[in-house]
Amino acid sequence: MRFVRISFAAAAALAVAAPVLAQPAKWNVDSAHSASQFAVKHLMVSTVRGQFGKTAGSIQWDGQDYKTIVAEATIDATTVDTREPKRDEHLKSPDFFDAARFPTITFKSKRVEEVSGSRFKLVGDLTMRGVTKEVVLDVEATPVVKGMRGESRVGAHATGRINRQDFGVSWSRTLDAGGLVVANEVDIVIDLELIRQD
Repeated sequence: MRFVRISFAAAAALAVAAPVLAQPAKWNVDSAHSASQFAVKHLMVSTVRGQFGKTAGSIQWDGQDYKTIVAEATIDATTVDTREPKRDEHLKSPDFFDAARFPTITFKSKRVEEVSGSRFKLVGDLTMRGVTKEVVLDVEATPVVKGMRGESRVGAHATGRINRQDFGVSWSRTLDAGGLVVANEVDIVIDLELIRQD
């Protein structure tokens, strides 16, 4: 009986001493203060930049440990904007995003790697034109701050590079001197502001 009492006392002491782990909370993307952008070489000499008009999504995060992050995002492919209407219509066509058939681009995280301070790698599945491939985003997070109404907010700047051919975005032309009219490698930049849902 004494052994049982000692064991119980020790367990009670450990329970009191153990830190209370923060529970994951839901943080929603503030679409009005977020943007999804891309950049791709044209004729091997200039860079065409564009963005999408709406990015939505959320993360589950305890507010402390970046490895607890589970993220989902949806980009409206029908809102692509490169400041040139004719080019935008071509990008929405089956040659590129085929937005009539595939109106959204989605990302679902799988894990967080290589955390260093406020920087980490977010690994997840990107789905575009019905094709899903694993991608890696380099993310830098901001400290959590209080908004105008006392709500908790956090920012994230994510960058990555994909090969559009992997997703069936294959239109291009070959230049007489070699090279492509539209490069295959596309740089992605995503800036998010998220609000904690209490």
